[in-house]
Amino acid sequence: MKQRTLGRDLGVSAIGLGCMGMSFGYGPAADRAEMITLIRAAVARGVTFFDTAEVYGPFTNEELVGEALSSCRKDVVIATKFGWDVAPETGKHLGGVNSKPDHIRVAVEGSLKRLKTHYIDLLYQHRVDPNVPIEDVAGAVKELIREGKVKHFGLSEAGATTIRRAHAIQPVAALQSEYSLWWREPEQSVMSTLEELGIGFVPFSPLGKGFLTGKIDQTTTFDKGDFRNTVPRFTPENRQANLALVELLTQIAGRLKATPAQIALAWLLAQKPWIVPIPGTTKLHRLEENLGGADITLTADDLRELDRLAKAVTIQGERYSESAQRFIDR
Repeated sequence: MKQRTLGRDLGVSAIGLGCMGMSFGYGPAADRAEMITLIRAAVARGVTFFDTAEVYGPFTNEELVGEALSSCRKDVVIATKFGWDVAPETGKHLGGVNSKPDHIRVAVEGSLKRLKTHYIDLLYQHRVDPNVPIEDVAGAVKELIREGKVKHFGLSEAGATTIRRAHAIQPVAALQSEYSLWWREPEQSVMSTLEELGIGFVPFSPLGKGFLTGKIDQTTTFDKGDFRNTVPRFTPENRQANLALVELLTQIAGRLKATPAQIALAWLLAQKPWIVPIPGTTKLHRLEENLGGADITLTADDLRELDRLAKAVTIQGERYSESAQRFIDR
C-alpha cells in the first residue's frame, strides 16, 4: 500500500478505513467478530489508518476498533473524535455539540480506555461548537499533546476561518470533511487554505455514502435505522436524477477496466498528494475493491474527462437533513 503524509509528519496508508458503518449509521450493527476479522484483514493488506469516534454507537465502535487493533497498535494510526454532547457515564447522546475543554478531557480519557491505548494518533473535533472559541478547543488539545495522550490535532467539517484560528494555536494535521465526485464544495471553500497551511485532507463518504459504487438506484430500500433515509439526496426521485453521474462514472470505469468505486477513489487521490480518503465497508471483497483504487493512475486526459462529465451533471438534493445542516461550520 502506498503511503501519504497528513500535516507535517503523520504518515498513513494512501487509503484508510472508515469504521463507523460497522457499528452505527447504516442500520443494525454488523457482527462484532466478523468486523474484528475485517479490520485485521485491512491491516494485513497494508492499511494503517483507521477512523472511529466516540459518538459512533456511542462508544461501541471505539471498543470494536480498540480490540481489533490491540495486537498491532504500534503499527497503525487511529483517529477518533470528540465534540458531540455525549454523557460519559451512559453514552447517551444529548443531541447537541460540546467542546468545552473539561468535556474534551473527559471524552479523551474515555476514548483511550475503549481504544485500549495510551495515546490517540489523530484527535478530531467532530463538529465546530459555536459556543466555545476554537482557540480554547485548540488549547485544550495542545495540553493533551503535551501530556502525550494525543499526537496530532484535526478538525471536521470546519470552515477556512476556523481552520486558520485553530492552526494558530495548535498545528492542525488534517481536516476531515465530505468530498467526492458528487460533493466538490471543499474545492472552493477550504482546499487553498489547507494547501497554504500544509494541512492534510481526509474525505469521508468518498463514495457518496455508497451511491458512487453503482449498487444503489431509485428502487433501493434502506434499513429503517439507516441515516440515508433522512438525507434529501437519497429520496427516490433524487436518486433517479443523480444516477446520471454514476452512469458516466461506470462508462469510464469500463474503459479503464476498473469499478466505479475504484475510479471515484483514484480521482480523489489524484487531486492532491495530501488527500487520504477513508471509505467504509463491512465486506472483505468491497475492502479489496476499494484498496484497488490506490493502484489506478488516472492520466491528465482521464481527469479532464471526469471533471467535464461530472460538472455536466447537476446533483439533486442536499447532502444533510435540515437539522444536521446547522452543525456545519462555514
